[in-house]
Amino acid sequence: MARLALALDASTEDRLLPDLVEHGHAVVARMVGWRDVVESLDVLAPDVVVVGAGRGTLSAELLAACDERGIRLVGVVANDVERAHAGALGVHELVDADAEWAEFESLVTGGVAVPSRIGGGDGASSPAGVIACWGAAGAPGRTTMSVNVAAELAAAGHRVALVDADPYGGGIAPVLGLLDETPGFAAACRLAGAGALDRTELERIAQRYSAPRAAFDVFTGLVGPSRWPELSHERVGGALATMREHYEYLVIDTGFSLERDEEITSDQFAPRRNAATFAALESADRVIAIGLADPVGLSRLLRGLDELGSLVDSERVDVVVNRVRQSALGIDAHAQVRQTLRRFAGITDAVLLPHDGRAADAAILGARTLRDAAGRAPLRSALRAYVLSSILPEPVAPVRRRLAPPLLRRAATG
Repeated sequence: MARLALALDASTEDRLLPDLVEHGHAVVARMVGWRDVVESLDVLAPDVVVVGAGRGTLSAELLAACDERGIRLVGVVANDVERAHAGALGVHELVDADAEWAEFESLVTGGVAVPSRIGGGDGASSPAGVIACWGAAGAPGRTTMSVNVAAELAAAGHRVALVDADPYGGGIAPVLGLLDETPGFAAACRLAGAGALDRTELERIAQRYSAPRAAFDVFTGLVGPSRWPELSHERVGGALATMREHYEYLVIDTGFSLERDEEITSDQFAPRRNAATFAALESADRVIAIGLADPVGLSRLLRGLDELGSLVDSERVDVVVNRVRQSALGIDAHAQVRQTLRRFAGITDAVLLPHDGRAADAAILGARTLRDAAGRAPLRSALRAYVLSSILPEPVAPVRRRLAPPLLRRAATG
């Protein structure tokens, strides 16, 4: 159930109220203008604000107030003028005024109504879903992807841990503005090697990224590349196995290299530089393979996918192409990428992310996730759509209950 504040025209409000009530939502306020909504946010604390997309009910001040409090805003569009106004303000969660409530429901619930992966019918814990973000050399966006996938999973109501397992040096801590003097994941690996890693220790060494309705634990990475021997294959595998029991989702930022360096050394028992990457990929239920949308990045991605195929079943791999833009690929960049992947790798279902430098810069500058720094940016919208459609399970459809007409009228007018 969500707490809704409404600022709609009378006909749209009267049409939506019956379905709204039947789906179990509560209307905490019914107002006329955006100023009334802004003044009531702190008092009423709604989960979602549903407003008409006209200038009288949708404004930049209202957007800023909702963003500051972590409140979702859904715009109801009656014509092209209102759609253009909403687009100029950066509102992407829009529904036509004549749409049925089912279209509103997915935005109001925001993917929260999904079955929990912890706690089955017998009360026992289920293992976490482990997602490894891997990409070839050249900074294709592994860290950005892992950070924001974790944020979207947390925003969907799940207990999430973000793990920096890159043996070439951690990048998650500075991206999120966290202290990195003590590498949290290396500490977890040492404890796992000694058989001492449990829930209490996980809570002690984890750092917390705090955000309204989207907080998650972070296990920071190595502070320098010289410390990679701490991430041995056995320790990494043991640490991830223990974390599975205490989180619903683990998102792992891995290294880029898949080189088997033991083939060029005579000491078969020496630590392996890429052991952490191999252990993470072997533990993963899903691997997100990321590449850049330019000739060099696509070439590296295609070669890397061949190497990845020897480690991970193709059914567990999602291919994501980042920073798709005409300036690097020419006219119809999306079609160019899809054609290249289909021709050279037989990939027909890749996820393409737009080039959105403004949103990425805002997140870096504020040391925040895209959800918090640029919640309505095209890049964040594309990442959220990927998580909701490809990673999270399908939400269970709510049971519709017909209320008696007198009761319905009282609920709608109360």
